[in-house]
Amino acid sequence: MTRASAWTGRTACALQDALRLSQEAFAAHLGISARTVAAWHQKPTAKPQSEMQQLLDTALDRATPAAKARFTALTTTAPSPTHDRLAGDPNIGAALDWLDRHAGWQAGTARHRVAARTTELTTHDIQDRGHRRAQVTQADVAAALTEYYGDHGLYRARFGDQHFATSIHTRPTWLDLACPLLPRHDRLRATTSIPDVPLGLDEQAATAAVNRLAETLTLGVRLVDSPLYRLTSIDIGPQTIGGTAGIAPFVEYALTMDLLEGELIDALTTGTRSQPLRDRYLPDTSTLLNVANRLCAGGALALTAIARPADPFRGEADYLLLVQERSGHVVNAARRLAVIPKGFHQPITDVRADAQVGATLRREMEEELFGRADIDSTIGDQRSADPMHPTRLSEPLRWLTAAPGRLRMECTAFGLNLVSGNYEYASLIVIEDEQFWDQFGGMVEANWESSALRRYSTQDPDLVGELLGDVAWSNEGLFAMLQGLRRLTETGGERVNMPPIEWEIGK
Repeated sequence: MTRASAWTGRTACALQDALRLSQEAFAAHLGISARTVAAWHQKPTAKPQSEMQQLLDTALDRATPAAKARFTALTTTAPSPTHDRLAGDPNIGAALDWLDRHAGWQAGTARHRVAARTTELTTHDIQDRGHRRAQVTQADVAAALTEYYGDHGLYRARFGDQHFATSIHTRPTWLDLACPLLPRHDRLRATTSIPDVPLGLDEQAATAAVNRLAETLTLGVRLVDSPLYRLTSIDIGPQTIGGTAGIAPFVEYALTMDLLEGELIDALTTGTRSQPLRDRYLPDTSTLLNVANRLCAGGALALTAIARPADPFRGEADYLLLVQERSGHVVNAARRLAVIPKGFHQPITDVRADAQVGATLRREMEEELFGRADIDSTIGDQRSADPMHPTRLSEPLRWLTAAPGRLRMECTAFGLNLVSGNYEYASLIVIEDEQFWDQFGGMVEANWESSALRRYSTQDPDLVGELLGDVAWSNEGLFAMLQGLRRLTETGGERVNMPPIEWEIGK
């Protein structure tokens, strides 16, 4: 490089990497403020002022031969996508800052540890592990968590002669809610007065977080630090879902509670019993239920049933059921079967109004079924004051909401998932008007979160039974599917030809 004119934020950061210094230590080494070094990370293409260029020249001249060699390697190789995201992705930056604070590290330590870890990882190795993880079944997960916590409160169900166990902790009063997702019944309340959960990471927990970020960068997985609703109290009653929720950053969830699933599945693939992160974050059912004093994120997921008229080729009038195969690029339930839509419960623009579970499901319908990319928080910033305003709705959803009786949305059950401690609002979306499929069926298309969509008929109990027995289900997906089908058998009349679905709760 040419001295005094070629330094940029990126090459200055490369010198910091070559010297193996944190941001604060690099600033002290140069005799400048840490804020200036942070600015180079935020703006990798910016050119430092001339006096800064001279300081960088001097620091490079005085560097050891090994550091100079590292600097040359870093600056003569085209920047990788991983390096670019470490240097310029604000969401990765937020995750690194969060990790530095909660691990008690000097600013910049997380970035260096993640960068070092990415050099040890290969896409092939991570994908191989993903294939091994895919061999672990829903039943394996449920059995392992039953062994860890006991079976008290765990949801089980029977469909004909098939029996299913899940990792969903629930209560009889949390099931068969038949709760219309309308304001009078859908009453989860957001509050900003709830204090944060105190959290400090030991070396093991911090290392696991570093690994998560390094794998995210290596695979190019989307990570967006959107706010999530954090459940802080539960108030479930007949035809009512309530309680309170605060706000938590997504990166806190991604680097703590969301690591439990991978740890569990890796333990099952290797035959080890050690789960130190679970022992730390979710050691028993009393911790699971104490949502006020832990990070309890989660979401809403719904079985979608679309009425179709009788057809001379297909047969009698029925409901079309949609099931998704989750993509390997999602954070939650990757490569698993799930109902659709399924999404994290989070605000878009209005923290209080968006706390209704129905608000999340309507948004997820737009995003996951009707192709609205502008409300996908993983793609870009939200600039609309009201992205769900009637004038912005997709044509299918606008039609569904234009007349009463076309669309019915209910919460069928509530539970806490032992996999990661998440709350799950299992729901049912029923499109009752038979005209919908003829007019808009061609517009129903899953987004990037799904690798495929499957279709089933409520007039085909054999195929539905085969579906329920598929080992690839996520536990929350199976829970929502069973509760949704149970509700459909009560309300669907002759459109539904299914054996009775009975549930029981572990004692």
